Order: sequence, then C-alpha cells, then structure tokens
Amino acid sequence: MKRQSASVALLARLWLLAACALIALPAESAALRYCDSATSLSAAQQDTLLRFADVIKTELDASGSRVALVARSGLDLAQFGQRYSHAGISLQASPNAAWSVRQLYYACDERRPRLFDQGMPGFLLGSDSPDIGYLSVLLLPEQAAAALEQSALDNAVALQLLGGNYSANAHAFSTRYQNCNQWVAELLALAWADPPADTQVEPRLDVRTRAQAWLQAQGFQPTTFDVGNRALMWLASGLPWLHEDDHPAEDLAAARYRVSMPASIQAFVQARLPGVQRLEFCHRGRQAVLRRGWDAIVDGCQPGEGDRVVLLD
Repeated sequence: MKRQSASVALLARLWLLAACALIALPAESAALRYCDSATSLSAAQQDTLLRFADVIKTELDASGSRVALVARSGLDLAQFGQRYSHAGISLQASPNAAWSVRQLYYACDERRPRLFDQGMPGFLLGSDSPDIGYLSVLLLPEQAAAALEQSALDNAVALQLLGGNYSANAHAFSTRYQNCNQWVAELLALAWADPPADTQVEPRLDVRTRAQAWLQAQGFQPTTFDVGNRALMWLASGLPWLHEDDHPAEDLAAARYRVSMPASIQAFVQARLPGVQRLEFCHRGRQAVLRRGWDAIVDGCQPGEGDRVVLLD
C-alpha cells in the first residue's frame, strides 16, 4: 500500500508540473504561481537567476536569431527520462521585453488556459529548484525562424490556437483539451504547414485539427508515459487538471498517456530542419554552463570538454 501511495503521489507531482503553472517575479501577474504554493527565493537566489537570464539573453543576441524555441526544467523528472517540462517561444521583438517567452499557462484561479508573455528571468523562476536549473534553446534556420516569428507575434493567430479546455496530460492528437507544450507544437504546424491554415476563415477547432493532422503526417511522435497501473491512472484522474476522455481506449488499457513534451518537440524539429542549432544552459550555485550541440549536459550541471563556464558574480 505504501508503494502504491508513493506512486500516486509521484504521478500527481508529475502532472502538477506539467500543468505549467508558473512562479512569477513580484511585478508580474499574481495568477502565475503553482496551484498549491509558491517557492520562496532568497535575495542571493534571485540574483543568481537574474544573472543567469542575462547570460542566456546575451547569447541569444549574439546568435543573430530573432526567435528561439526554449524549454526549461521544473520538478525532478529524471526517473521518467525527462529533463524539461515546459516549452515556449522566445522572441527578440516581444512587445513585453526582448527575448520574453510567449507560452500557454494554466490560470489556477480561473481554471482555464491563457497565453502569457513572460520575461526570461520570470520564465526561469518556474523551476522548482532555484539552486540548479536547465534551459534548452533551439535556433532555427532562417526561413523556418521567420515563419515562426510571424505566427508567434500575431496575437490573432496565437490566440486562435488556444484551446478552451486544459488538461496537463492532454492527448497529443485530440482537440478536446490542450496543454502548454501542445500549444507550441500546434503553433509550429501553423507556421510551417504549406499552405498555411487560413486563420481568418477557419474556426479555432478546425485550425487545431488541421495543425494536429499536419504534425501526424510529418511524423511528430509525442512522449509516452507508461504509468504501468490502470488503478493509478484512475486515482490521478481525480485531479482537476487531469482527464482521460481524450485518450484512445487502447492507450488507457495499456496504462499509458501520449503527451506533447519539450523532448518530443525538439526531436521533431531536429529531424525536420537540417541546420537547427541547439544550446543548453544550466546553473548551479554561482556558476553557469553553456554547451553547444545535441549531447546533453551531464546531470548536476557538470561542465564537459568544450563547454563554456561563466561565473555569475
């Protein structure tokens, strides 16, 4: 019984993270917080994250790009093979601030999804651990980047893809619900489909359906979570941000969910766009590490050969 209770708690913890409720800086919306509690940061921890954000923005400025796909770490999901939990679009020309991240989040008080432009420091504060954190950045080839920037900055387009009902474990190929990473995946589809969806004519549901059909046709593979126990899925479904009625019967029978996660989005982009560049950043204590390429930084934010180390002083 203790083992089952621990498994239920772990599953609930996973999906709470996937709910994309963010920790905000004091000046930002009070609605952006975890649904249970906020993480209290010391002045030193806040200073570290602000300096870490500056390192990232400086590197983005030097890249010559105007848009980047970004994903940050959150709770410890290593046992699920997931370092990153939450993806968004970082835009140099954001009306909020340079390199702010346009993203979907779950508004706990309203119990509905919303889009929000958040500065890079606030985005990083969404991590559950203020003392160690990771950020993955994809820099896209010029044509793909320009199309994504145009779609992401177009409020009508971005909002038209926003689903009306939120589910942290939303099935990647259903429009009944939507989670934060699925909005990003569907925005990629809308930006890169040829010809693009006519967002001025098609209703929102039709646009999402077309986006998901394009993703499937292009080989997008969502992340599979093997829960391993149907009873655990039933217990977890009592949480208000979890649902099962959008998942195929065969998946439920096999005790698995197929969900859009940053890893599946990044793998799709890597396969589709030759020349895409990846940067990975991490911080631990007063030190940041930057790695270029697709090999992940070692757990614990340990620099390897060729990595750049920056002191956050």
